[in-house]
Amino acid sequence: MADSNWRVRAAGAADADALSLVASATFLDTYAGSLDGSDMVAHCAANNRPEKFAGWIADRSDAVTIAEIIPGFAPVGYAVLTSTVDLPVTPEPGDIELRRIYTLSRMRGSGLGPALMQHVLDDSARLSCRRILLGVWGENHRAHRFYERQGFTVVGTRQFRVGTVVHDDLVYARTVV
Repeated sequence: MADSNWRVRAAGAADADALSLVASATFLDTYAGSLDGSDMVAHCAANNRPEKFAGWIADRSDAVTIAEIIPGFAPVGYAVLTSTVDLPVTPEPGDIELRRIYTLSRMRGSGLGPALMQHVLDDSARLSCRRILLGVWGENHRAHRFYERQGFTVVGTRQFRVGTVVHDDLVYARTVV
């Protein structure tokens, strides 16, 4: 999918380094000022390694999407769908977790977020999934509004640790049509 200044595509093995970079950049961009800086850096170092993205890309039951700016194709967003659901909900056959979906804040209003979500929906259907689940920080009201506009509803809560602090998250679900 493309627009005048960005494109969204399936990530390949060669994208693991770019995904690692954009994952840390978007996490810091999203939460700077809301979470402790040293906790954020430690979280990114532990969870955004290229090897983690390479594993998801290599797994045929997962799907990774990268968003790039045009011209130059620098990464500005991404999404990760994983067949391993790690949320405190009763799993149903055909569930998949939207583990991550982020864009840099400069991309707000560009249509990139909805385009990434459409790619997620298309990948979920391609993988024969019936329901997408995701967890989001309870204080991230911008994300709540985005997911609700995309047809997600709250189905539970969880606790999520970043560094030494445990945060309350909402768990959302949406049927794949």
